[in-house]
Amino acid sequence: MKNSKFIIDKFAKLLEQGLITSKDLSSEILNIFKSKRDEFVFKMKLTSKDEFDILSKRVENLENKISKLETKKRKKTRPAKRS
Repeated sequence: MKNSKFIIDKFAKLLEQGLITSKDLSSEILNIFKSKRDEFVFKMKLTSKDEFDILSKRVENLENKISKLETKKRKKTRPAKRS
């Protein structure tokens, strides 16, 4: 219940600040979830802070590579020509 209240409070704060466009809203939501994920992993003490920073950088690099590959794939596919 506490986590859901936190998320609702964050959404309300976003709306108060006037984030209207969907792109801004989606990027802000992703940032909130990433920070909660990082906080959760850090609380679990699965890794040290240094290891966590290194692993999070590696994950970020992999996410960037995946997004680049997805954009390349979209560019290569062509719609069928109309006759």
